[in-house]
Amino acid sequence: YGAENCGADWNEQAIKRVEECLEDFPFSYDGLINQLEFEGFTHEQAVYGVDNCNADWNEQAVKMAAYYLEEMPFSRSGLIEQLEFEGFTHEQAVYGVEKNGY
Repeated sequence: YGAENCGADWNEQAIKRVEECLEDFPFSYDGLINQLEFEGFTHEQAVYGVDNCNADWNEQAVKMAAYYLEEMPFSRSGLIEQLEFEGFTHEQAVYGVEKNGY
């Protein structure tokens, strides 16, 4: 009852949470929506937050590829597949991999 009636703008809260998430870890567009929904935001709130965060999804793909390459070895195609699994488009995944020298 309290959370629903506290006067919070949940769309703005979603934007703030998106910004916090992106400071901590790279996400794809879809991956970030899923994360916010997992944290209790509605689908509409999550989409609003992600749509209004001004993220560069290509840059997020670069960061995610770099993260994976630090953690374990990947082939070029395997890394692209992993990024696609994380929710990046094929084009974003290729961009991320190429910017990491693959």
